[in-house]
Amino acid sequence: MHKKLINGYNRFRDGYYKQNRARLEQLADKQTPEVAMVSCCDSRVDPSILFDVEPGDIFVVRNVANLVPPFEIKGEYHGTSAALEFAVTCLKVKQIVILGHANCGGIRALMENDDSISSDGFIGNWMQIAASAKEEVLARSELKTPEQQIDACEKTAVSYSLENMMSYPWIRSRVEEGKLDLVGYYYDLRSGELVKLDEVSKATLLDKNSTAELK
Repeated sequence: MHKKLINGYNRFRDGYYKQNRARLEQLADKQTPEVAMVSCCDSRVDPSILFDVEPGDIFVVRNVANLVPPFEIKGEYHGTSAALEFAVTCLKVKQIVILGHANCGGIRALMENDDSISSDGFIGNWMQIAASAKEEVLARSELKTPEQQIDACEKTAVSYSLENMMSYPWIRSRVEEGKLDLVGYYYDLRSGELVKLDEVSKATLLDKNSTAELK
């Protein structure tokens, strides 16, 4: 594998780098992505390939099961939260995308109560972010099979992460000002299809508030 990586780098250096040298040298001084993306660290899901973008186009945050925890400042290490803060307050991105996907190992482990997500491990604690999504899915009587439940949880977890993002004050304020949109997508590994799941923007917030006033 080491040799494969080195050979790949050599092809990059002799091919892509030479063809795009001016652009890459420009990026060395500053990055100005308009989109931040929270993606799973699954090796089969590569946002740059999936969306056919160039270096500097998207600011990618990867973690197990593409989850966003709710806002909180206790504790010591908050990798995903810190990356989102940097993207929003420093890079001034205009959109944050959560990219869910089919056959997610983290969601499957959560739904199947796999030993890998024991409460005394890093994975188990992390996957508790999606515990509410699991509870909601298990309460849906129309989902008859484990595979249907896993598929639904993969998508529901994206919606919960979008909701969690709105608990960050510097995200919520920009969404309410119309400076930032939040979008959830779901990618099917087998079919190659991409589905938009949910969106949070100034327009959707206004629409939701208007609907609430009518009730």
